[in-house]
Amino acid sequence: MSYAEKLEELLTKSVIPDLNDRLDEIYEEIADNKEATEDAKEEIEELQEFKADLQDVLDDITNGDIDEEECQELIEDITEAQKGNPEEDFGFVEED
Repeated sequence: MSYAEKLEELLTKSVIPDLNDRLDEIYEEIADNKEATEDAKEEIEELQEFKADLQDVLDDITNGDIDEEECQELIEDITEAQKGNPEEDFGFVEED
């Protein structure tokens, strides 16, 4: 299995479903409290942006616009972050 295939599987079977679960949790909290805190709004925005970035990576994989080395690096970054390293940013640069 190529790194691109491994990355695609990791994103579609683990990372994106985890993001969706977290978004669902936040939406449930908002529904329970009848309002969204600024922290919740910010987290939703960050998660949605991150999810869009991941979808871009999936599109790049589908279109062959990402090389194996970059896929390997992303896999390593994601694996490290899943171990609980809060400093890991999955290799994405936050835009101002």
